[in-house]
Parts: sequence; structure tokens; C-alpha cells
Amino acid sequence: MTRPRSSLAHQASYALRHPHKVIPHLRRLARDTWLRLHSRDHIAYYRAVMRSDTARSPEGAVGSHTHKRWLALGQMQFDYLLEHGLKPECRMLEIGCGNLRAGRLFIDYLHTGNYYGIDISPDILMAAQDTVADHGLRDKLPHLTPVRDLRFAFLPDEHFDVVHAHSVFSHSPLEVIDECFAHVGRIMRPGGWFDFTFDRTEGKEHQVLREDFYYRTETLVRLAGQYGLDAVFMDDWERTPHKQSKIRVTRRA
Repeated sequence: MTRPRSSLAHQASYALRHPHKVIPHLRRLARDTWLRLHSRDHIAYYRAVMRSDTARSPEGAVGSHTHKRWLALGQMQFDYLLEHGLKPECRMLEIGCGNLRAGRLFIDYLHTGNYYGIDISPDILMAAQDTVADHGLRDKLPHLTPVRDLRFAFLPDEHFDVVHAHSVFSHSPLEVIDECFAHVGRIMRPGGWFDFTFDRTEGKEHQVLREDFYYRTETLVRLAGQYGLDAVFMDDWERTPHKQSKIRVTRRA
């Protein structure tokens, strides 16, 4: 079993194997420590992280270090949902839509006005507006909204067929995921589903720099169940070239 990334043994071993990454890591550690000390909670902290990262590169801020990788990861998410039930008439909510890495494809595919993207970062949503313009998607009227939490208080009951969150819970402490589970069932239509990715561990749950969080599958399945949601591990996602795992959540009948 691999050591948690938060362990000193793992960090020392990684540093020895990748000495060129030590200085950038220390810079990141110093910046993130400063941002944490000046943020009232995790959402405010990560909003500040996104502001800093977006200023350097919107595509890098969502975890794509090259434009080719940005395109590939968006296509991978789109293709998977297409194979697993997404239809043009679906109303879709994307949590953590970023600069529309996959959202641009969802917007183009769905009927006009059926895509809703939310993000805690106003900065990345401004980059999302550029993506809409650059890809000729203005006429599809996507909804792009900044949010302060995952309570979805401004959204109507039983409105969405599909809710999607890619690389959101991998950056979220359990209380943020709990808040999402507590409220997402209200906005999902009967028969709808919520797909999300997460960093999976089979050992001890842990976090790295309060940015990367690793959970056991059963922890998230059990937490969803507390709010009347049934959660299923998506085994076939494991065959995609992506490090995270995926769970699909539906409302319990």
C-alpha cells in the first residue's frame, strides 16, 4: 500500500526523486500558508488560491498545464457523460465549472439555456466568459454564476437532470462535501444523477497543504446515504487516463 502524500517519508522520497520541484513546492507552501492565515474558512482560502492561479494561467488554475491537456481532459469528461446518459434536452448544473474546460462542450451539445455553471471563483468565471466568446457559444445562453457555498439556495427545486463536479471534492474538506450532499438532492429531478470525482485512498484519509484531500470510497458513500442519496462507484471510469475516481449519486426513491 502506498504511503499517504502527507507523510514525511513520502515527501522526503519524492524530493530525492524530483529535486527540481523542491523550490517551486516551497514557494507554493509559503503562498498557501499566507492565504490560509488570511482566510476565514476553506472556501475563502481556495477562492484566494484560484485568484492567484488564474492570474498566471486560467488553464493552469483548473489543473491543465498545457492547452493540449486542457482540451483532452474536457473531451474525456464530455465523452464519459455522453456514454452514461447525457441528452441534449437535459438540464445540467456543473459545480466548479472553472473556465469551461468541459463546459464548452456541454454548452454546445445541450439545448439553449440548459447549461448552468457555478464556481466559488469570480476570477475563473471571467475566464469562462472568454471561453464562451472564443468558441462561439454566446447564442447557447449559458448561465455562469459565482457562489459563496454549495447550498444552492438560489436554484429551484427538482430542476436538474444532471449535476456534475470534476476535481471539486478532491480540493474539499469533508464539511464542504457534507454541505453539498445536504442540499443537492433538492435541486435534482427524479431520475436525475450527480457525478463527481474524488482522490481515492484505500488507506488512511489525509490531505496535502489543505488543497488535495484523499477519501475512502465508503466514507463518501456513507455520507451521501445520510441525506437520502444512493451512491455507486463508477468502475469503468477507472479505465480513463485520469488519476481520480468517480461516484454517481441518485435520489433514493
